[in-house]
Amino acid sequence: MTSRFMLIFAAVSGFIFVALGAFGAHVLSKSLGAVEMGWIQTGLEYQAFHTLAIFGLAVAMQRRISIWFYWSSVFMALGTVLFSGSLYCLALSTSAPVGVCYTCRRLQLPGGLGINVYRSYPSETQGRCS
Repeated sequence: MTSRFMLIFAAVSGFIFVALGAFGAHVLSKSLGAVEMGWIQTGLEYQAFHTLAIFGLAVAMQRRISIWFYWSSVFMALGTVLFSGSLYCLALSTSAPVGVCYTCRRLQLPGGLGINVYRSYPSETQGRCS
């Protein structure tokens, strides 16, 4: 994945965020219950945070090539698809197995940010993948 791909991913994710938010407010609110709408809202909030973080990483990757920016963006993109996507599926379907691995999905954003914070401090092993 390059910075260009991540910028495109952030743009598509932002579009889906706005489109699903409008669709949820105008159409789904009439057919879903309060609990399901809460799941949609939570998914939209987390998708917004992930989208902004991915956009920031894509801009950072354009300025400085780093394997750590790459892996952080991969984990955040994966977190967007897994966490928000599963909440949308859970709200729109009656399938219980969709919500089984919440713990894995909740670790994607902090995991990606943690990699960035850890690698932002210089060390003697900065250039090596150890």
